[in-house]
Amino acid sequence: MREIAVFSGSAHPELAAEVCAHLGVPLLPARVDRFANDCLQVQLEANCRERDVYLIQPLVRPVQEHLVELLLMLDAARGASAARTTVVMPHYAYARSDKKDAPRISIGGRLIADLMVTAGAGRVLAMTLHSPQVHGFFSVPVDHLHALRELAAHFRGQDLGNAVVVSPDLGNAKEAAAFARLLGIPVAAGAKQRYADDRVTISSVIGDVAGRDVIVLDDEIAKGSTVLELLRLLREMDVTSVRIACTHGLFSDGALKRLSQEPGVREIVCTNTVPIPAEERTGKLRVLSIAPALAEAVRRIHNGESVSALFDQH
Repeated sequence: MREIAVFSGSAHPELAAEVCAHLGVPLLPARVDRFANDCLQVQLEANCRERDVYLIQPLVRPVQEHLVELLLMLDAARGASAARTTVVMPHYAYARSDKKDAPRISIGGRLIADLMVTAGAGRVLAMTLHSPQVHGFFSVPVDHLHALRELAAHFRGQDLGNAVVVSPDLGNAKEAAAFARLLGIPVAAGAKQRYADDRVTISSVIGDVAGRDVIVLDDEIAKGSTVLELLRLLREMDVTSVRIACTHGLFSDGALKRLSQEPGVREIVCTNTVPIPAEERTGKLRVLSIAPALAEAVRRIHNGESVSALFDQH
């Protein structure tokens, strides 16, 4: 790993440091300055010439700030004659903007992908993109990881004799089915209709959930509107208990507190793709690390090995 150079933006330096610890390489310094006119400037403070450069930067709040920072880091690496630059993006916020579902709207997921490639990204390492088509928005190779293995390892230590995995909608049902297979339990899915960013209805649950211990699985939780609506329906169906799991715990606008206060919710499990401030955490929250998976993927990319082989056993 001598020819590797890893830098972090300001979005999630703790995760970057953990990835580097697993790789056994230093996290190299990067400097971000803000001029009087509010423009940013980035300097990579270590040699990049003919090195395999990795820039770790999830697009999290404030998304636009961290996006511009990432673009400037890409430009700096290209100007420093990096041999190859890979964006390690544990969370791609614009992945939700993946289709034209209203007149005259932008498709942000594709546009931001184009911007990153134009700025100098030669490869992207992502985690649990919102929908399969987002992968195709990039004109460079994309290695797409998921956190089902880490989430399943957590739940295997619990009594699953009466458990069932429930996806809030049919769009996530394939991932929920794969997760249920890892745990050896059945799967169900909600029939969801979204009217606005924070207004959804779930008319029914397809599958047997009555009297069972439910594990709700979603790719990300932002305001929590979908999960709250599902919990309402599950209570009407007399489920025994509920545990909530997701990859990206965004938990905006007090969502974590609201979910923790819901009757029957035993725990809320997410990964550390997104930093969660200590003051927003609750006693029911469990945060799992995806740093080992990211580090192994980086090692395989650097050595020219298969990344998909990480998931062959599943």
